[in-house]
Amino acid sequence: MTRRPTIDAAAADVSGDDGSATSGDSPISLALLLTLSLLAAFAPIATDLYLPGFPAIAEDLDSAASGVQLTLTTFLVGLACGQLLMGPLSDRFGRKKPLVASAVVCVLAGVATAVAPSLPVLVAARLVQGLSGAGGMVIGRAVISDLVSGRAAARAFTLMLTVGGVAPVLAPLVGGLLSGPIGWRGMLWTVTGLCVLMLVAVAVVLPETHPAEIRQAAAISYPDAMRRVFRSRGYWGHTAVFALSFAMMMSYISASPFVYQHVLGLSEVEYGLAFGLNAAGLITAGAVAGRLLERIGPSRIVSVSITLQVTASLSLVVLVLLDAPGWTYAVAIFLAVLSNGGIMGSSAALAMGHVREVAGTGSALLGFTQFALGAVVSPLVGLSGDESAVAPAIVMASASLLAGTANLLAERGID
Repeated sequence: MTRRPTIDAAAADVSGDDGSATSGDSPISLALLLTLSLLAAFAPIATDLYLPGFPAIAEDLDSAASGVQLTLTTFLVGLACGQLLMGPLSDRFGRKKPLVASAVVCVLAGVATAVAPSLPVLVAARLVQGLSGAGGMVIGRAVISDLVSGRAAARAFTLMLTVGGVAPVLAPLVGGLLSGPIGWRGMLWTVTGLCVLMLVAVAVVLPETHPAEIRQAAAISYPDAMRRVFRSRGYWGHTAVFALSFAMMMSYISASPFVYQHVLGLSEVEYGLAFGLNAAGLITAGAVAGRLLERIGPSRIVSVSITLQVTASLSLVVLVLLDAPGWTYAVAIFLAVLSNGGIMGSSAALAMGHVREVAGTGSALLGFTQFALGAVVSPLVGLSGDESAVAPAIVMASASLLAGTANLLAERGID
């Protein structure tokens, strides 16, 4: 069997102008790509779908709002920590077995959330659901890195992460439609159904992309894998771009109900339409980026997209400080969100190209950094109050500027 290229060779391939895949790469089928996209969408759907049911949960389980919020917090903690666990495990034991096992646990935890008789049970079940659901995200990225590199990897990551990026935008809207007819338990049963679909898709579609002979030949221990990832400056440069752009997106998502409804004065329906328009822009940008990758390569896609994001987010700050008409805020936000369609997939591919021999560990740290930064920025957008867009604009611009700086350093060869 053809062995994978070394980390340096993979990095050179993924960031080069031709972006061609190495001779040991394998194509990704449409069924597999759809399965990986489903795995990427699980976390945002499981996070946001049941948000409209929070008041009903508090009433049914006789809890304060802060207690219900804990079900979301523990899920996110599990999601972040689970990636650090599942990624290295997949480097050691292969991709499929850990992923199937985590999907089974995720289904069982989902059932527990839907039938939970009390808030402590719901909180514990959500923690386990986050820990196990993290397996799909982290191993899905590792599978792509196992099979393809260069522009093919960037296209695959772009599609997968575009789905993951759209899910948190659309999930609350779908949850709002479902909250009346099926209630909060019905929404958690819907999440459980998604877990079942994940399990079936993984069992039927996913091949073992990290077979025993490669694992034995590499013989990389957990500490060695961590050291390899931590020592790769190229990996961390592109990971910073990926995570900071995600932080910009989370700033927008967290602040959007207040900015659109309290600041711009939109109704709930109009807010939903604005949300949907931004989602459509993100999807379209991801599709365009996927097509352009064959011509101009992932590095240039990221550079152009990050320039647009920085320009749009800085423009938002200026517009807010000048008290410009509200529609101008909406345009700047639309462009900032749209730009993520060209950043997330390509930056993930560029990062993972530096650590292909320890792709599970690299994917784990990529995901952990992503969600850790997202958790940090989310509360910051509320510092200026519900009636002001100053804090959201500054947080979005700060994240974008830091992402642009990280990309400049990576472009200049600080790898």
